[in-house]
Amino acid sequence: MSISLKGRDLITLADFGTDEILHLLNTAREQKQLFHAHGPAQPLKGRTLACIFQKPSLRTRVSLEVAMMQLGGSAVSLTEAEIGPGSREPVRDIGRVLSRYVHVIAVRTFAHSMVEEIARYASVPVINALTDYSHPCQALADLLTILESKGRLEGLKLAYVGDGNNVAVSLLLGSSRVGMSMSLACPEGYDVPDRVFELARKEAGKRGASVERTRDPHDAVSGADVVYTDVWTSMGQEVEAETRRDIFRPYQVNEELLRGADEHAVVMHCLPAHYGEEITEEVVEGPRSVIFDQAENRLHVQKAVMSLVMG
Repeated sequence: MSISLKGRDLITLADFGTDEILHLLNTAREQKQLFHAHGPAQPLKGRTLACIFQKPSLRTRVSLEVAMMQLGGSAVSLTEAEIGPGSREPVRDIGRVLSRYVHVIAVRTFAHSMVEEIARYASVPVINALTDYSHPCQALADLLTILESKGRLEGLKLAYVGDGNNVAVSLLLGSSRVGMSMSLACPEGYDVPDRVFELARKEAGKRGASVERTRDPHDAVSGADVVYTDVWTSMGQEVEAETRRDIFRPYQVNEELLRGADEHAVVMHCLPAHYGEEITEEVVEGPRSVIFDQAENRLHVQKAVMSLVMG
């Protein structure tokens, strides 16, 4: 079956079916193998990416810009101070103007509605490079990392421990579409949105997988093939940091917690990590960690996404 993603936006993984997600992952895997064997190809020579960054970035900015350069194109990065979305000029105009200059737009921002509005008015593909609601490129890189380390996705169990944030949302939407079960352990009041959980449970059920919620991280991790965590306090939540540290302390991923996982389980974190809070340095540096493979795979997923949506 021929799958074309030409002209598509990547706003949330809820918009993509199983075959489309697997096509993205397989393309990223092939491009990664070719890159390591032969160096960069240049299918996007002459194409340009515009990156809009309202949030600070290390992996997102570097992976997007380097991905575009390795594909033969070029990238321009714009900060909030430079374009003033919603203040200096309407968000819809940013989408319309950039479409006259570039071939693809990536947006890393707070409000999910901003990415949606840019995509509504842009005539080129728009990529969600992170919002407060969703982080689809990260989840695709995570799925690629699991596929590489485990050789499959279907039938595995992913345990997510910590805040039910944008990464948790995208992991739920992605894993449920590839037949991977997911168990989330989040403190009360910090769950993923109910509508996302129910959608993921419905999608997982179609493929013989399950989605579960618990307050006990030990229950979530029991028998897991993958154990995943993220920071307890995301950008924009700094005033809550002390309160969150107290609430999330029992949810730290450490060696004691990992004893309940499968003996061959891997540990993941989308970075940056706060050692001694959501995860210990011992675990990050330990033999189970595939955290820096995840970081590398952001580059290869970004290349796959851009090359596919630009045909």
